[in-house]
Amino acid sequence: MIHFELDSDRALFERTMDFAQKQVQGLVERHPDFYPMYTKEGVWRHDGPKWTHWCDGFFPGMMWLFSKYEGPESAEGRYWSDLAIRYSRPLEPRKFDREVHDLGFIFLSTYHRWYRQTGDKALNDVLIQAGQTMAMRFKEKGQYLRSFVSDDSLFIDIMMNVGIIFYAARETGDRRLRDIAIRHCLTTQRTLVRGDGSTAHEGLFDLDTGEFLRQTTHQGYRGDSCWSRGLTWALYGFGTAYEYSRDPHFLRTAEACCDYYITHTQPNGVPPWDYNAPADSRKQVDSSAGAIAAAGMLRLSRLLSDPVKGHFYWSTALRILRTLCEQYTAQNDPDWEGVLKGGVYHIHKVLGVDESVMWGEYFFIEALEHALRSANQQPRP
Repeated sequence: MIHFELDSDRALFERTMDFAQKQVQGLVERHPDFYPMYTKEGVWRHDGPKWTHWCDGFFPGMMWLFSKYEGPESAEGRYWSDLAIRYSRPLEPRKFDREVHDLGFIFLSTYHRWYRQTGDKALNDVLIQAGQTMAMRFKEKGQYLRSFVSDDSLFIDIMMNVGIIFYAARETGDRRLRDIAIRHCLTTQRTLVRGDGSTAHEGLFDLDTGEFLRQTTHQGYRGDSCWSRGLTWALYGFGTAYEYSRDPHFLRTAEACCDYYITHTQPNGVPPWDYNAPADSRKQVDSSAGAIAAAGMLRLSRLLSDPVKGHFYWSTALRILRTLCEQYTAQNDPDWEGVLKGGVYHIHKVLGVDESVMWGEYFFIEALEHALRSANQQPRP
């Protein structure tokens, strides 16, 4: 069993979870049935553009995590479950949404958690349909799931969404779905993950031949740079691919991305928005990438056969969480509506820069819940 380094971590994480619940409850009361994406000067509801419609699962996903943390049978857990259902149910029609590549984000954070809590077969049917819809993005020439941008485009972000196809394949026994998921992962591994474990944001293909043409980016500094959030999508996503496929190549890729993150990130564990940006620009961190990395490392630590490396990833994840709790939460800013400051959505479009962003909130809470659940299964020192 892996223990916290200090019992003070447990108290710090518990206080942060309590704060996060208050922030979410406050937003529900101020703006009922609103799905936030990023803050503007700390405020969720504003008229800023969204670029694409991909974040609606994260807010109810946080509620499902709060329910799990409190215990689904407790009064607090039932409160959060009821609220999570209220916010999850309107997402069901998106199981047929072919406009985005983000159905994993939308449904694994909501209906999957809902189904695991209740076992209701109708919820599983929604998940299966979402996976089948996601698989329709597959391009035979090139062997990848196309991004929302265009047919010739592959995003590293899709590694976080391919899990919904793996899930549908497992639940239905559909070998074609599993094959699509695996081939997409192999193509992403070959074209977007570099030899040192760094990653590109986007790859472009020749639609006539399926030939891979080049790496490029929408959100990173350059096509050949390493955008930190994309790196953490790969770190987490290839770990998920290994969980479903048990292909050791995917586990090694997840480890390579993890090792690059650890080697190139400052000692407190929170990365710059892009590792190769100029020095002045690198001062802008992305706390959401730190939250994703922590969540991914906690999951990855239990997949490794090497207990020493597993403990190293676990300890590193706790260090990241400690930094986020102590330096990046809004607990001392009563006017800030989010939980985690210092996130970045789209730096070039100047959207959500140095703000709270919903994926950062969600994966931060996922990592905290994971760490606290593991700690609470053990006696206090």
